[in-house]
Amino acid sequence: MTSVLDLAPVVPVVVLDDAADAVPLARALVAGGLPAIEITLRTPAALDAIRAIAAEVPGAVVGAGTVVSAAGVADAVAAGARFLVSPGWTDGLLDAMAASGVPYLPGVSTTSEVVALLERGVAEMKFFPAEAAGGTAYLKSLAGPLPGARFCPTGGISLASAPDYLALANVGCVGGTWMLPADAIASRDWGRVETLARRAARLR
Repeated sequence: MTSVLDLAPVVPVVVLDDAADAVPLARALVAGGLPAIEITLRTPAALDAIRAIAAEVPGAVVGAGTVVSAAGVADAVAAGARFLVSPGWTDGLLDAMAASGVPYLPGVSTTSEVVALLERGVAEMKFFPAEAAGGTAYLKSLAGPLPGARFCPTGGISLASAPDYLALANVGCVGGTWMLPADAIASRDWGRVETLARRAARLR
């Protein structure tokens, strides 16, 4: 598979309470030009949502986010996740993700964590929480000493700030939720989601 960082400029970060919403939501995102979809493992519906999207939305590249344990890795891959994203990492979690057979983005927020991942041969990672951890200025400062690292910043990024991140040489894509307004999800306004996704897909 192409690197997760290169599938689209924006990876929607999805929290679903009802797995029945997964397929129409994913279809709207894909139709809008955002094929990489991160379903966070924060709700009981998450694994069923991943399973449904993997089975019924062929244009989607569905992944699992908020992966924080080896069990979560196994469950997500068994459900059909094609990539994994964690908010942070430990040696045990990294080993499990590396053994999973699918691409993964371990989360970092410090220079030492980036160096440790590079030392282990991992060059693609999630920068989280992006805005709280220093934003574009922090990532720009990492590019000089650590040119081998590429990032998907996530956390507090908006339609307005996303282009500033995407302009950085060491950023492949950003993660965000702004194309998934709570009221649109609640009212199942998939047309609005598709419109917002299309706007996000044009960013670069």
